[in-house]
Amino acid sequence: MKIWQKKEGTGSHDMVEKFTVGRDKEFDIMLAEYDVMGSIAHVKMLNSCDLLSDDDLKIILVGLEEIKIEIQHGNFTIEEGAEDIHSQVEASLTKKIGEAGKKIHSGRSRNDQVAIDIKLFLRAKIDEVATEVQSLFDLLISLSNEHKDKGLPGYTHLQLAMPSSFGLWFGAYAESLVDDLEMMVGAKKIINKNPLGSGAGYGSTFPLNRRMTTELLEFDTLNWNVVNAQMARGKGEKALASAMSFIASTLAKLSMDCCLYMNEHFGFIAFPEELTTGSSIMPHKRNPDVFELIRGKCNRIQSLPNELNLLCTNLPSGYHREMQLTKEILFPSIEELIFCIKMTHLMLSNIKIKEDILNDKKYTYLFTVDAVNQMVVAGTPFRDAYKSVGNQVAEGTFTYDPKTSAVPSSPHEGSIYRLCSEEIRVEMEKVMKKILG
Repeated sequence: MKIWQKKEGTGSHDMVEKFTVGRDKEFDIMLAEYDVMGSIAHVKMLNSCDLLSDDDLKIILVGLEEIKIEIQHGNFTIEEGAEDIHSQVEASLTKKIGEAGKKIHSGRSRNDQVAIDIKLFLRAKIDEVATEVQSLFDLLISLSNEHKDKGLPGYTHLQLAMPSSFGLWFGAYAESLVDDLEMMVGAKKIINKNPLGSGAGYGSTFPLNRRMTTELLEFDTLNWNVVNAQMARGKGEKALASAMSFIASTLAKLSMDCCLYMNEHFGFIAFPEELTTGSSIMPHKRNPDVFELIRGKCNRIQSLPNELNLLCTNLPSGYHREMQLTKEILFPSIEELIFCIKMTHLMLSNIKIKEDILNDKKYTYLFTVDAVNQMVVAGTPFRDAYKSVGNQVAEGTFTYDPKTSAVPSSPHEGSIYRLCSEEIRVEMEKVMKKILG
């Protein structure tokens, strides 16, 4: 029997139940530990407000800790007949400890229960994503420093532009991840507010201590207004989706670069055979399937903010059942993004860099700007130097030996001669401190 049923035989039509429950149980099990955490904080608060006796609190806490251990060991399931994780935890607790288990819902609604569960879950996932991103960042900085002297053609409009380096290329993606995590900081600030005690969105006549549960669950603050606590459903999810889309964009662009650079016409990088796939008909083929899938999965992740925006558009205040769909949109995508980050780390850990790429004569025009700059340093006005080198290119007489290229005496920040890896690392440390504390 559902927790909202008053007596047997008053439930919903089977099709209505199937439709309204949807995939909730599939994703609710991911919230199980967080539901127990919220319940532990809630009953401690009820006890402090004289709404739960010391004896009941003691036995309830023992039961909830047992359930938490079962969850951590993978021995907890949502049984047939239970509507959601909240009903299952309450039913399991009551089965363990008896009548006292029925008292844990005082001063709560499933609305603020699911809100607290999701916020605790998303907060933990933000920390997990950020930790994986930092690991990839550290690898990129290491590769940047290791390969800083290896030249790489730079492109604009996919045409030869100016000399770059693998140090510059790896470092660019490292710093891009710093920017991406700044978005994650904003998402966590929105999410890390306590909705518990807002009930169904209109509070309670019980003398609840919402500040206490905020401290117990280590939230930064609380959603002060109980109506806003429910209106915030979807907002934190959208904020996180936006932050995830930034990381996904960086990974997709990096993957596209890798697909190009390992193509035979470029031939800048390679990977061990076991990290690529073959063709069923062409014996020479080694395909960048991992990077293609990262690119595809991350492009799909970039659609998340739009999907959540459309789901939550034009809803009035108060709770609406559409909010349960945010779980099936967002939860699998979080795991997908984490997997993509791990796979990017695996691939780049095994990357092989081609030596002396820029010595090939087909890259001679990369150095036209260097030639112009050398003439300017020697006293020629820039426009005259530009025109002179341009005429040489047009006439097919331009030549340049990269070995004679002069290194600037005072290279600017972020150039191929001054990568600023340590400065970028400091920026990452700052942003990680904002996220993890």
